[in-house]
Amino acid sequence: MTLDDLQRRLAEFAAARDWQRFHTPKNLVMALSGEVGELTALFQWLTPAESAAVLEDPESRAAVLDELADVTIYLARLADVLGVNLLEAAEAKINRNESRFPVDRFD
Repeated sequence: MTLDDLQRRLAEFAAARDWQRFHTPKNLVMALSGEVGELTALFQWLTPAESAAVLEDPESRAAVLDELADVTIYLARLADVLGVNLLEAAEAKINRNESRFPVDRFD
């Protein structure tokens, strides 16, 4: 599945349920923030070693994958509603970061 496929499927899902009226940028950002909070809670009290191994436990793995999916879904839906191409935006940001943080400064 591509990002375009995902956004199309999410738009169709929302349209079939007449949810577009709820999918305002404000509401989507709030939902995204909530899902990031739920993902954060899964890692909150883990040590660095525990957090690196979180996917080894089947129950933790399922919870992390669900929250990552929720974050991805809300982010993709928000970008679609705003008309933002996420891949182009990410590439532009990486390009800016390469200029801001040249490799030779971190040797």
